[in-house]
Amino acid sequence: MIAIPSDRLDAILARHDIVTATLSAGEAEAESFVQLSRELSELDSVVEAIRAFRAAESALRGVEEMIEEGDPEMRALAAEEKPEAEAARDAAARALQLLLLPKDAADEKSAILEVRAGTGGDEAALFAGDLFRMYSRYADLKGWRVEVISESPGTMGGYREVVAEVKGRGVFARLKFESGAHRVQRVPDTETQGRIHTSAATVAVLPEAEEVDIQVNESDLKIDTMRAQGAGGQHVNKTESAIRITHVPSGIVIFVQEERSQHKNRARAMALLRAKLYDQERSQKDAARAADRRAQVGSGDRSERIRTYNFPQARVTDHRINLTLYKLEEVMAGTALDEVVDALITEHQAALLAAEGMA
Repeated sequence: MIAIPSDRLDAILARHDIVTATLSAGEAEAESFVQLSRELSELDSVVEAIRAFRAAESALRGVEEMIEEGDPEMRALAAEEKPEAEAARDAAARALQLLLLPKDAADEKSAILEVRAGTGGDEAALFAGDLFRMYSRYADLKGWRVEVISESPGTMGGYREVVAEVKGRGVFARLKFESGAHRVQRVPDTETQGRIHTSAATVAVLPEAEEVDIQVNESDLKIDTMRAQGAGGQHVNKTESAIRITHVPSGIVIFVQEERSQHKNRARAMALLRAKLYDQERSQKDAARAADRRAQVGSGDRSERIRTYNFPQARVTDHRINLTLYKLEEVMAGTALDEVVDALITEHQAALLAAEGMA
């Protein structure tokens, strides 16, 4: 077991006391209050783990002292208890080590999910629809809420593109490794000779950004209103509810028309813009820490093929960690997606532990 520096743990406990006292005294400004409240929420679990670890260490020391100083009967009893005490100490240390790993500040956030059809024409659009349903069902199982921001249906079904908010605590932590190119191998309904086709869709998962995370200057925005396009009855032709926002410095363009209210479409467009700018900022920081990125699962590049869904073999393979499950139906239903997500998170944590010298 790798030793955890006691002075580092003492510093965390001291910081926890300071944050708790500041919030209790009501001395923080509104913006600081939000940030300190988040910090306290994160520190609470670490402090609990520190106390559990130190209690387990103390229990092990008590057993070892009994072995050294007790009478023969007590030494024998303590010797029997020592393996269990060591196992408890090691488990507590492992749990604490994971909590001490560098945190992704976005992990607790909701997320923006974007699914786009790639190569494969109509079949790619159908597959994009299948992926979006998979994530929607997974979200239902987690108690998250999915709200479509914009969608562009495929001609035969599915989506050429669909963008949605997935709201809930810890959404980004669970979905962030889904970003990349997803490949499907199956016989399309339109295939008359039973040949297997390969198609693809890309997934992007962006942490939802609040105003406190990213500042957007109104002077940097070009906002256009227009009539919504596509199906929608008389409403489409009578109101200019659709919003197009262009962020001039970055060139990012957001178009939202799903709501009947221009105000609601603007709010959704701004949320999506903040998420994209926040993701851009995070990507730039990641690029500046290129050496650290080798400790992550995959490169995060959305052009990277990360997973294959093979329908004839009922097989799902995640290429980043060489994980293969013969549970395609369950994965597509969302019920077995946790098996893939958990494996990716475990691999990511193991890489971080190795990088921190705690493996």
